Amino acid sequence: MIIPYKITIFSILILSSSLHDSTAKNEINPRPFGKIYAFGDSYTDTGNTGSATGPSSFSYVSNLPYGQTFFHHPTNRYSDGRLVIDFVAESFSLPFLPPYRNTTADKSSGVNFAVAGSTAIEHEFFVKNNLTHDTTPESLGTQLSWFTEFLEGQGCVDTKTTLQTCKAVFDDALIWVGEIGANDYAYAVGSSVSDQTIQELAIKRATDFLEILLNKGAKYVVVQGLPPTGCLTLALSLFREDYRDNTGCVGSLNKQSYSHNTIYQAKLQVFREQFPDAIIVYADYWNAYRDVINNAHIYGFNELYKVCCGSSGGQYNYDPSGSCGSPVSSTCANPSEYINWDGVHLTDGMYKVVSDLFLRGALTSPPFQYLLSMRNMDE
Repeated sequence: MIIPYKITIFSILILSSSLHDSTAKNEINPRPFGKIYAFGDSYTDTGNTGSATGPSSFSYVSNLPYGQTFFHHPTNRYSDGRLVIDFVAESFSLPFLPPYRNTTADKSSGVNFAVAGSTAIEHEFFVKNNLTHDTTPESLGTQLSWFTEFLEGQGCVDTKTTLQTCKAVFDDALIWVGEIGANDYAYAVGSSVSDQTIQELAIKRATDFLEILLNKGAKYVVVQGLPPTGCLTLALSLFREDYRDNTGCVGSLNKQSYSHNTIYQAKLQVFREQFPDAIIVYADYWNAYRDVINNAHIYGFNELYKVCCGSSGGQYNYDPSGSCGSPVSSTCANPSEYINWDGVHLTDGMYKVVSDLFLRGALTSPPFQYLLSMRNMDE
């Protein structure tokens, strides 16, 4: 089951004294992993998708103000700064993960295969059902193909015949599977394809993907669940006020994400029994996000739903026809006080809090510190 909210109060006690401490990123040293391999969608993509190839709704990602807060220039990240995976890399004293599509980057410390707009279900499904408007052709299957090609370049061609080579690839590697599946639901909105069909197929594709990674030799794996998608500004702008839940978000969408995560977690438990030598950690994005909303003042956020970068003013400062970075958009003075960056994606400040809740708080199962302790025992 998903960790109930009352347990997340413990995470506040852990973080309250060090959340904004500039030394916090060094607390998990010494360096437990030599590399990280990451997968997912725009919440994890560090540059595989740019303006020319990404979702048209956010076609200005290659321009400022994207990247303004930390990098001071656009990096094709869908945020004003860093993502959760960037804070994870920093915590382990590793460089930021280069995107797979960057052919000249040093990939000795890991690679990011995530693609903005990516789905768990293969693209052909959306083509078949005429759901290709603003969809990205790369799916989780595409990312697996890229990873397999990368492994072959490392000499890990067949785990049966190159067992030691593959073992060396995975022994000091953290596999980070970012959230995946939210786009699947979004692409099917208003169509004849039911949410139940999307749920079944998306979870099947995601768990098949994980099983392949585990069979290849993945040993330390973190899997993020879906966030409460009803709390994103885009969702709030589309649904009437009477659709709200007790957090002020769109209740039906939050329930959809919760249901997805519950089924997903049950399958992870099956994998833990099937692969006893692997450490599989579930990162509870749903409760992490709600924890922040319910305790915003503790984390330093003043704006829970209004976007920092958008247009039209109004309740949310959000208009999809005047998206972040467009000539009619503007940017808030203090992004760190906002949860939402551009209507769908989050700010550097929010990703920092979420990463701390995962790495140092109580929002992973088993606790992330358990994974680190097992890693230390293996050394």
